[in-house]
Amino acid sequence: MAERRSLRWSTRQGARPISARIPPARTSSAGTAGSGADALALREIMRQAAIAGGDIAMASFRPGQQTSARVRYKTGNSPVSDADEAVDAFLKETLTAALPSAGWLSEETRDDRARLDHDLCWVVDPIDGTRAYCAGDSNWTVAIALVEKGRPLAGVVHAPALGEHYSAVRGAGAEMNGAPILASPREQARGARVAGPGPMVDKLEHYTGALTKMPRLPSLALRLARVASNDLDIALVSAHARDWDIAAADLLIEEAGGLLTGLDGFRPVYNLRDPQHETLISSGAPLHGEVLEGVQDFMRRNGWT
Repeated sequence: MAERRSLRWSTRQGARPISARIPPARTSSAGTAGSGADALALREIMRQAAIAGGDIAMASFRPGQQTSARVRYKTGNSPVSDADEAVDAFLKETLTAALPSAGWLSEETRDDRARLDHDLCWVVDPIDGTRAYCAGDSNWTVAIALVEKGRPLAGVVHAPALGEHYSAVRGAGAEMNGAPILASPREQARGARVAGPGPMVDKLEHYTGALTKMPRLPSLALRLARVASNDLDIALVSAHARDWDIAAADLLIEEAGGLLTGLDGFRPVYNLRDPQHETLISSGAPLHGEVLEGVQDFMRRNGWT
């Protein structure tokens, strides 16, 4: 309770910025990629790979209609299309050739735990929001992160059907379509623009007062990227998101001056044995304490995780 009170106080009483109070991820992290890799050069490779991967996916995308790609269903009734697999194969070949020393983790590739032995790891979702893609909804993305010792070093979120392209490098800021972006400086949650699972948004609203409810967005990477670009003030993510859903957007948010944390106030750690995460919240830094406390409150009351 003491930490929650301090977080709330810091946003309302002019104390140190909330980003100075929330601990970093539980990991050490060097400032540059291992083996002398140039993070800025790697970002350009990632950008070009995401754009080319998006072009592959767009060949089978039909706005407002069912995709022309063959669609199958995985365990849990999650769809996968031929386009997912084609983009995944292209990205794996391109990115591993660019940085062979990095491990590989992708939604559409069988997990190889050898990645755990690498300080660097590619974390990829070839099509984030496959269900939307298959149904002709434009809100899907190609998401690529390069993770170093548990935290993203470079990240790209590309939404080809929307014409939106986000990228970031640790310590170099975040961009959308080549222009710098900053997360919302908003300090009070009441009236804030929020997207996320309906029950979570409703419960948060009981704590904060009226919110401006925005479409949920089927791509988690896009939902979080919209926090980085100040198109959303708050994004909520329910439990069980995977590394590939959030790692690239996490860096966008951090470099844009926002925060993505779990309910413990810690930033996510990536490339662990289990790439799954609990409930996450994201906002501009000045607002994060109030939102964190509100989510903690309703989660505690409802026994959610």
